Amino acid sequence: MLKSLFSGVSGLQSHQVAMDVESNNIANVNTVGFKYSRANFSDLLAQTKAIATAPQGQLGGKNPVQVGLGSTVSSMTRIFSQGSVQNSDKNTDVAIQGDGFYIVSPDGGNTYKYTRAGDFKFDAAGNFVDNNGFITQGWLRDPVTGKVDSTAPITDINIPPGLTTPAFASQEVVVKANLNSGPIVESMSPAYEVKSGSTNIQPAAVDANGNAIEAGNIGVMFNEVGEAFSIQENQGVWASFRNSEVVAGAVVANTALDMDFNVDPELGIAGNTVNVTAAAGATPAETANNYVAAINAKSSTTGVTASVDAAQVITLTNTNADASASHNIDFVVNTGSGIATASSVTAHRYQYNKTSAANTLGGDKTFTTTADLRKWLEDEARNQGGATNGITVAVNEQGKFEIQNPNSGVDDYDMNLKITAYTDKRTGTVVTENTRFTRNMEALNSVLPQASGGTAYSQSFNVATHSSSIDVFDSLGSKHTLRMEFRKTELDTSTGSTWDMLVTVPPPATIDTTAPLDEKRGSVRFNNDGSLATYNPPNISFSGNNGSAPDQQINLSFGTANAFDGMTSFDSRSATSGISQDGYTGGDLVGIRIDQSGTLVGSFSNGRSFGLAQIGMAKFTNNEGLSTEGGNIFIQTANSGDPIIGTAATAGRGFIQAAALEASNVDLSRALTQLIIIQRGFQANGKTITTSDQLLQTLIGLKQ
Repeated sequence: MLKSLFSGVSGLQSHQVAMDVESNNIANVNTVGFKYSRANFSDLLAQTKAIATAPQGQLGGKNPVQVGLGSTVSSMTRIFSQGSVQNSDKNTDVAIQGDGFYIVSPDGGNTYKYTRAGDFKFDAAGNFVDNNGFITQGWLRDPVTGKVDSTAPITDINIPPGLTTPAFASQEVVVKANLNSGPIVESMSPAYEVKSGSTNIQPAAVDANGNAIEAGNIGVMFNEVGEAFSIQENQGVWASFRNSEVVAGAVVANTALDMDFNVDPELGIAGNTVNVTAAAGATPAETANNYVAAINAKSSTTGVTASVDAAQVITLTNTNADASASHNIDFVVNTGSGIATASSVTAHRYQYNKTSAANTLGGDKTFTTTADLRKWLEDEARNQGGATNGITVAVNEQGKFEIQNPNSGVDDYDMNLKITAYTDKRTGTVVTENTRFTRNMEALNSVLPQASGGTAYSQSFNVATHSSSIDVFDSLGSKHTLRMEFRKTELDTSTGSTWDMLVTVPPPATIDTTAPLDEKRGSVRFNNDGSLATYNPPNISFSGNNGSAPDQQINLSFGTANAFDGMTSFDSRSATSGISQDGYTGGDLVGIRIDQSGTLVGSFSNGRSFGLAQIGMAKFTNNEGLSTEGGNIFIQTANSGDPIIGTAATAGRGFIQAAALEASNVDLSRALTQLIIIQRGFQANGKTITTSDQLLQTLIGLKQ
């Protein structure tokens, strides 16, 4: 009978413990980061009244006869299920979504404690602390590298009040841009030259700021509306400054002979020799007229006309007025005509050639750049007069060829400017007309009388351009505008294109060691698939000349060779899609936020943001083995395992959500239901005791 009383008592004791546990759960229903517990019941040793026996022959086996002696609470289990995450208005609140614990220390890192409660704040000394005043552990920013090294040992997180960041000199400029490779561009600049004294033959060009650059390659230039000339080898124009004339040095002979002349074979005319036969008994005047008639009969083909005066002196003229004519006539057999043997009447060809050859006065010319073409036009214009004529040819600031006939020399002459298209129909050397280039040059066609001061202009020649600029910083934090200008200069159908690059900074800053010191030249070359091939220079040596550190090396990062991760050259609009640099001026700390990795990111008054520290997190093999100390604190035990320390969202550790707190995981509906169960269990055990008491009372009554 007494055993039933003791069983009831043990049941009451066990349920009392369970009641204590559940009451504690309910009491912490609003405790941040709290994890509820449950009491685990187990029975006590049983009294064995009969042991079990095995089957014997025809007699079956018997089970043991045992009487239990009650119950006890053998263990407590803490449930580490995820609590709900609730947003807060405090940016230093953090919640863990997933496994892991924050690490705090009450003694500067000598001992560690662990918590799920992320209600952190900064104290007066800048320590990042919890509500117990324990300092949160993690990693601090290395002032040398500027990085937070999460592989180093953890330490107290401390961000001094009034933190400032010193200026950081720019070390890299990163550019991602496309330079238009197509036949039509929107971004372009005139190609023009620097005048050099009175001769004006300096083969250089300048940019929009008046800075000298290399003369532009006409092969990659554009007209006024952005259409590419796309000029090919040997394409060009006929150009003349006055009528080309040959006046016979003598009259037609009294006894004239036959005369032959050749039409220039560029027209591909079969049998291009023209024979003029002298009539028997004809007078010199009649023979001269025969010569003139024969030559003029071919004028539509040759572009050359002939006339004869009263003294039987023949004059041959080429006005370069007909683009479809040959422009040339060569006399090879002319005995008695008065015309010198092997004389010719010709205009002059100006043909594009990538390897512009040496040119001579009075002959055909080749050109590559605007500087070449300007020089040869001027040389030939002056060659038409005497040594002192003042005719000038320039390329002005609008990229237009400008021809002027001033009143500056005794050898000036009346200019009759004629530009016509050049073609060549000979088999194997067919050259078609370049319509856009011709149209640009034909605008020069005009009459400029001697000493008139008249000026003729072509249409403008333009170069595809693009520019980008960004502010860089010196060691004092002063800003300097770094400008990069790109101009298309070369095109190779097999390898790709090349763009010149001009990097400039405003004085007194310098980026080069040779004058001009405030600019540096280079180039960017692209493959024929638009990817970056190479670029130069890879860096600049910048000096602010304002007291800042000199020779500041700034790397220019335009992308990876043969890749499309930086600068490209596709048939699309020139545009800069990204440009950045890593320098900044000094600034004061104005705010802190925490990201999902637990990094405390500081925002400074200079507009920069970077990680100042990172919260460390610990993970245990057995969370249930941790021991609680109160104040939302857990400590390591022999059965929890050692902490595995690392960053949030790595190696099974949960990520951190800022401006939020993890609520208690106590479920009130479950807890209140459990209270009823515990209450009924307690009541039932109480009934066990009262019933056993009544039985004992009956037993005692037997004595009476």
